Amino acid sequence: MNFTTSEENYLKAIFHLQEKHGTVTTNALAKDLQARAASVTDMMKKLSAKKLLHYKPYYGFTLSAEGKRIALHIIRRHRLWEYFLAEKLHFGWNEVHSLAEELEHVSSRELTDRLDAFLNYPAFDPHGDPIPNSKGKIRTMSKLPLSDLALQEPAEVCHVTNQTEEMLELLQHRQIEIGSKVEVKKRFGFDGSMEIKVKGQVFTISRQLATSIYVKRK
Repeated sequence: MNFTTSEENYLKAIFHLQEKHGTVTTNALAKDLQARAASVTDMMKKLSAKKLLHYKPYYGFTLSAEGKRIALHIIRRHRLWEYFLAEKLHFGWNEVHSLAEELEHVSSRELTDRLDAFLNYPAFDPHGDPIPNSKGKIRTMSKLPLSDLALQEPAEVCHVTNQTEEMLELLQHRQIEIGSKVEVKKRFGFDGSMEIKVKGQVFTISRQLATSIYVKRK
């Protein structure tokens, strides 16, 4: 079954919201996609008719098993393209998302599988998000926000939750990237800011920034 770009965008957005909140509401989806509530309702009816979600007016909706399967394939394509653009074409991690948004709608299964093999089956994209495999399985990782890391405990940056261009530009300026070794040297009780060490440099970051950076213990 073929799907329009709009349908695929809706399925992907529902998947991400469902992962965070369980049942997804029309208003939450409208806000996420910057769409009118009436347009969202119309699309929900179309996707429900295709048996891609379970929809109850005035209550909310969740993806059906088939809807989830398709959403995972869209996310797989998106994150593989992000990895390709960053690792092979050397785009910055703040540039790859918008490009992958276009490329993810090339729905050839053979192309996706060949791209995955060409990249040697990466498990995570340039921002640390897991890449679903060909069967829709997602690898998990033990991680914690940098804000919760103990003092002097060595760790490695593995995921960034806030992936806006402004956030990634700030991280790039601070030379913080996936794989960066990091230690928390000091915490300041006044505002929760932290002194951290990255690549031999010691500087202070806000608590807001620290909660968006996830690390794995070394």
